[in-house]
Amino acid sequence: MKKLKNESELVKKAIEEGVKYGESRGVVEFEATDSQSEKILYIYRLLVHDKVIVPLPEDQVSQKAMRHKLAIWASKSPKKA
Repeated sequence: MKKLKNESELVKKAIEEGVKYGESRGVVEFEATDSQSEKILYIYRLLVHDKVIVPLPEDQVSQKAMRHKLAIWASKSPKKA
C-alpha cells in the first residue's frame, strides 16, 4: 500500500464527506465526542455496505488500511467550489 501524496488531508476530506453521506441517508448521527477512528470505521463499513467502495479482505482490515481506502475514495469524489 503506497501512501498518497496528501493522504492526511484526503482523510480529513473523507471524514467530512462520509459524515455528510451517512447523515443524509439518515443512518447515523455523529457526535462531537466521537473519535476520528470511530468515524473512520463507521464510514468505511457504511461505504462497503452501500457498495460505494470495494471492501478490503477481512484479515487486512486495520485503521491504517481503512484510512488509506477512504483517502482514495475522497481523492475520486468531485471537487466542490
